[in-house]
Amino acid sequence: MQGDAYRPAEIAALIEGAGVAKAALPAGRMLVLAVLAGCFIGFGAAVWGVAMAGVDPGFGPARVLGGVVFALGLILVVVGGAELFTGNALMVMAAVDGRITLAPLLRNWGIVWTGNLIGAVGLALAFGMAGLTEGPMGAVLARAAEGKAALSPLEAVLRGALCNALVCLAVWLSFAARSVTDRVLAVLWPVMGFVALGLEHSVANMFLLPLGWLAGGEVGLAGALGNLFWVSLGNVIGGAGGVALAYRFAYPAMAGR
Repeated sequence: MQGDAYRPAEIAALIEGAGVAKAALPAGRMLVLAVLAGCFIGFGAAVWGVAMAGVDPGFGPARVLGGVVFALGLILVVVGGAELFTGNALMVMAAVDGRITLAPLLRNWGIVWTGNLIGAVGLALAFGMAGLTEGPMGAVLARAAEGKAALSPLEAVLRGALCNALVCLAVWLSFAARSVTDRVLAVLWPVMGFVALGLEHSVANMFLLPLGWLAGGEVGLAGALGNLFWVSLGNVIGGAGGVALAYRFAYPAMAGR
């Protein structure tokens, strides 16, 4: 039936096709879409800060609520259309089948990571200038940024890998949907999971680290850059290796279509 969800093998073909299209985007258009994605994820992270203000961040139900509202960011990316570094780890499926080469894959990742950074940091600066880093929300943001900057490289890599496995699964599930409602519901639960578990998303950190610093958090430049490097590496490992390659080899029959 037309209303049924796409099957996993069909999802694999759709994601490979999307990877080819993403690799072929002109650099200017790719950068603009990446800046938008950085802003979208930043909005989700900001609403998470509101939800966590005034509550114990280690308390289960509060963490679940924070994850639900954080999903706003990926919903905007998936439904509205934007280029997100973490989700684009799935482009590895198209690379493995030879539909794109390594050069356009790395070009996409480089431009999109940069655009995500511009959008996320720009939104953080706008929030700071608007006075939105004061009060309980600012305290939450400051603590979050300090905790992220203090992670060891191993912790950052592993939390980044686990996070992007769930993010890429959210994107994977969204390709099964035939309606906007289904896509929203498909994205919601994996995103809620990674936020509630305290995992690390590089693009969210591009927003939270500078905003936490603006809110008075003790976040040094070295700690912030180190977090972004190791978390980004972990995001690639979890998304490209943990999801993209696994599904590519699980559903090889659809390869190249």
